[in-house]
Amino acid sequence: MNSTPIHPDFDPSILVVSATHAEAKYVPPGARLLVTGIGKIRATAALTRALADPSGPSTRLVVNIGTAGALHDHHAGLFLPSVVVEHDISATELRAMGYPIVDRWEVPDGDGSVLASGDTFVADPLRRASLAQHADLVDMEGCAVAYVAAAFDVRCQLVKVVSDGADEQAMDWPSLVDDAARLLGDWLADGGA
Repeated sequence: MNSTPIHPDFDPSILVVSATHAEAKYVPPGARLLVTGIGKIRATAALTRALADPSGPSTRLVVNIGTAGALHDHHAGLFLPSVVVEHDISATELRAMGYPIVDRWEVPDGDGSVLASGDTFVADPLRRASLAQHADLVDMEGCAVAYVAAAFDVRCQLVKVVSDGADEQAMDWPSLVDDAARLLGDWLADGGA
């Protein structure tokens, strides 16, 4: 799926980005890791600081790992989204008023899936159904990571493991995250293949 091996434990130019320590629990030792905090603002601020730091290592690739809610019942396992959309901004209305808002980013080397990203924790069936018309998965940081990586002209890859069905089960996330974190760690340890 990925045309360039990742090997984060050997390459300091790769920055692995996670919202929480729980999702990053099994990142291989030696990988360059940034834990941002939950949500778009925290992810944007933390990643911007890391990429703008002149004393830090040069970054050629940002790999955003984390959990996601499945917007379709048949989705499970690990995904490499090809597109991420910001679902909680009124981009259409703002563009109609003359403000050019980017709310969609293409991600190279993906698997064809679409990630909807926003600060809203999705656990409502009506919201899930609405998002499912345009996306496969939902998270809270992917669009921020893609936005900042694009602003710094750094390649970005999104790696998401389904932890729940973006429904009432999502409220059990704390008990579900460990299995997802293991899959993320294994994916990184295997070189991203």
